[in-house]
Amino acid sequence: MKNVSIKNFLVAMTAAATLGTAGTSYAEDPIRIGGMYILSGSAATYGEFAQRGIDLAVGEINSSGGILGRQVEMIYEDTQGKASVAIQAARKLAYSEGVDALVGLDSSGVAQGLVPTIPALQKPLIITHAATPDVTGNLCNAFTYRISVNVAQNMKAAALVASETDATNWTTIGPDYAFGHQSWEFFGNYLKDIKPDVNLMSETNFPRFGAEDFTPFIDRVMDSDAEGVLISVWGGDLVNFIRQANNRGFFEKDLEVMFTVGAATEVLTALGDEMPEGVHLSTRYWYEAYDNDMNARFVKAYLDAYGNPPSYNAQGAYAAIYAYKQAMEAAGTTDGPAVAKALSGMTMESQNGTVTFRKGDNQAMVSPNWGVSGPMHPEHGIRTLTNLQIFDGEEVARTIEETGCKL
Repeated sequence: MKNVSIKNFLVAMTAAATLGTAGTSYAEDPIRIGGMYILSGSAATYGEFAQRGIDLAVGEINSSGGILGRQVEMIYEDTQGKASVAIQAARKLAYSEGVDALVGLDSSGVAQGLVPTIPALQKPLIITHAATPDVTGNLCNAFTYRISVNVAQNMKAAALVASETDATNWTTIGPDYAFGHQSWEFFGNYLKDIKPDVNLMSETNFPRFGAEDFTPFIDRVMDSDAEGVLISVWGGDLVNFIRQANNRGFFEKDLEVMFTVGAATEVLTALGDEMPEGVHLSTRYWYEAYDNDMNARFVKAYLDAYGNPPSYNAQGAYAAIYAYKQAMEAAGTTDGPAVAKALSGMTMESQNGTVTFRKGDNQAMVSPNWGVSGPMHPEHGIRTLTNLQIFDGEEVARTIEETGCKL
């Protein structure tokens, strides 16, 4: 057994006694935030890009004194894209790791399963990616917030873009779970309201998430009377889809093609010039769309650190850490219920402008971005976005009554 001097023993005993009386709020104890993302499988790049954004934010905050005089520490768990795994991860982070707050979620299906369990943890959760409207709608609760665009906001913007095209017959290809089905539902309803003469085709296509072969669905659309197609496939699946679609001549057809998350830089970086020119691409944040100091600093720091431009997932994750900084400092504590309350109605400056967590449903009023894929960027190795449209977050958001949220 290692010898311990009497002096060191007394110092240790005094420190232990001090900690025992100080509770868990002593300044030396770091603020711990739990991150829950897909860190394995075909969508793992989304988790990786989120971690990059978080790491930048945590580094900046810690170098400038932390939050409430305390350093910030991140602990990550892989959700594997499964709700059951995410629930266990959240409980582990809250109960075993003792985190003060939670961020994350890449999948709408995971979000639908996890969010109803969050109030029991008494820890706030800021969703940075998963887009199902339900978590700030009929499944809403006082501990769950979202800092990124949801499906309803993005599909209202998509319908406005589609309404300006000549396409009349519309179909879809999307993952066979909440995100794919809700994207088509909201898009179709909004487009019908704007342009009643459109035809929403009954022949729709919903391959399973993680499918390897998309050619049957590609061929089915090519052989149909479709004039427009909404594609909500994402992540590694979208990379595979586009490569297979190129091989089938899909983009040579006279179709209006709209990718709901096609301008995710994870996808654009992987594809390079394999992403076709002249198709409609959306993203929850485009790094060149916002002219403000915070965005300029973020983009430069990201490019310097990682060599490629930031994605919307990196942006949302980065912004979520700063949201917690502001809320914790406003509350003067890291107590979960107090921080959750401070987030309600909070307005903050972010890379995509002034953002408010709306009272009533905790959804951030943020701007969907839509554009058309253009020439390759001379420095960044990805397609540029031309005809860029930045939609006002409040104008494309449902009313609180329409969301079904009852806090």
